[in-house]
Amino acid sequence: MAGKTSWFVRLLEEYRGWVILFFCLPASFVFDLCLKASNWIRRSTSSPQLHDKRVRKIQDEVREWNEQPESAKQPMCTSRPNWLSLSTTFFQKSKCHKIGVMLFDILKLDEEKMTVKVEPLVSVGEITSYLVPKGYTLAVTLEIADATCGGLALAVGMTTYSHKVGLYQESVVSYDIILGNGDLVHVTKDNEHKDLFYCLPWSHGTLGFLVAVELKIVPVKPFVHLKYIPVNGQNNYCNEIRKLSGALDKDADTPDYLETMVFSKNEAVILVGNFSDVTTDEQRNKINHVSKWYKPWFYKHVETFLRRGGGEEFIPLQDYLLRHNRSIFWVVEAMIPFGNHPMFRYLFGWLNPPKPAFLKFTTTPGVRAMTFTKQVFQDIVLPMTVLEKSINLAEELFDTYPILIYPCRIYNHGDNKGQLRQPRADQMCPDANYGMFYDLGVYGVPGKVKRKESYNVVETMRTMEQFIRDNGGYSFLYADIFMTREEFEVMFDLTLYRQCRKTYKADGAFPDLYDKIRPEIDVFKVGKKYAEKS
Repeated sequence: MAGKTSWFVRLLEEYRGWVILFFCLPASFVFDLCLKASNWIRRSTSSPQLHDKRVRKIQDEVREWNEQPESAKQPMCTSRPNWLSLSTTFFQKSKCHKIGVMLFDILKLDEEKMTVKVEPLVSVGEITSYLVPKGYTLAVTLEIADATCGGLALAVGMTTYSHKVGLYQESVVSYDIILGNGDLVHVTKDNEHKDLFYCLPWSHGTLGFLVAVELKIVPVKPFVHLKYIPVNGQNNYCNEIRKLSGALDKDADTPDYLETMVFSKNEAVILVGNFSDVTTDEQRNKINHVSKWYKPWFYKHVETFLRRGGGEEFIPLQDYLLRHNRSIFWVVEAMIPFGNHPMFRYLFGWLNPPKPAFLKFTTTPGVRAMTFTKQVFQDIVLPMTVLEKSINLAEELFDTYPILIYPCRIYNHGDNKGQLRQPRADQMCPDANYGMFYDLGVYGVPGKVKRKESYNVVETMRTMEQFIRDNGGYSFLYADIFMTREEFEVMFDLTLYRQCRKTYKADGAFPDLYDKIRPEIDVFKVGKKYAEKS
């Protein structure tokens, strides 16, 4: 039986693209239609005025939990299914007491304060569709439409505007949180709960239930004027990234949007975008709706500018903001190698992307154990001082391109101000209160796996994690980590977090952060098993 199973798995791997085309994509499409129908019904009965009533119901459920005997209590978590989250892990909610936090409404747009207040399950796609026609967008807008505003607020987010404003947490004005005892608190950086304000980002729901978040918005124009700048030579494109991001001069005239795709160690395309109107025929002829289903995947389109010698386009803002959504950056290529072929795009491109929720919904423990050893999906925050070193190490460890680079400010808020350790003195920008860091996005199938060579994911990732710790960086915690608890506490500062756990009644009421985000499978055991099979 084991031999037959192994043969069947190899067959699925060999013809994965066709399996996904004829089964996964149609099933995912139907699955998505059901979700959209559910969302349409929900939106048509939207009732922001009932927000307070819904919050009181959640408070009542938490207080009922508190009335249980101590011996019967399990830590609380939301009842939202694992498969709806974008995390690569499957937190074991069966071991928790689940509370229904079904909050989906946009509550208030305040154009005078330049903020929008939303319930936590409002998605990036929904808030973008709401704000852009009004001439605004979130200060930090993720490229994946299914991400939720609340999930990002309690985790982390970064985008191509982050070199101006920093991480997602810097765009949060306030949080409304239900504590472990059922109390509702309004949290800002200036009120009596300012310690909690700094600890909620990166807490992943382990300090309380988020019921509303107020976010900064920025004024926009209908288009992004995007310039594609190909650069040869690693030192050349790294230095250009530092210059354009403002890492060398805080008063530099930086673009509205900035990202880089590295296609080999010595080849990159830098994308420089600015808000724009389109008023002339010449500009109209350069409009590109990059998110249309028949268009080339965005990163493939970008790659063409290596040989075209650069260029410029005007991209409708909403298309730009969700430009990586159809190909989930370049993850879909690993699933459907022929997915960018013109014939596929015109005939089946409207089925893309496979819904992340569907992929998680259909992931069995066996598939989970196998796939995490054969692919990499990591976002890593590092200081600009090690940009070249990190690209070289990523090539050595993963041997997969493109690599994504988003510059981002990391502010120095002082000691013990949340889980992020503050930038070191040599990482700070001159005369600024922040250091310029960047997201190193490595996604895809490692070269050794493609060549069917031995690949030990545990050794590889632990080497990268050691590099991150040594250089004062951070791993995004939606992805698998390979650190022990002790190593995790070297990367992150849990001093204030532990104090807040006690002060705000989270101990015993919610899972511990490390327990919440660590992989649900034994990565060391599974990694060794599949490395030996390679």
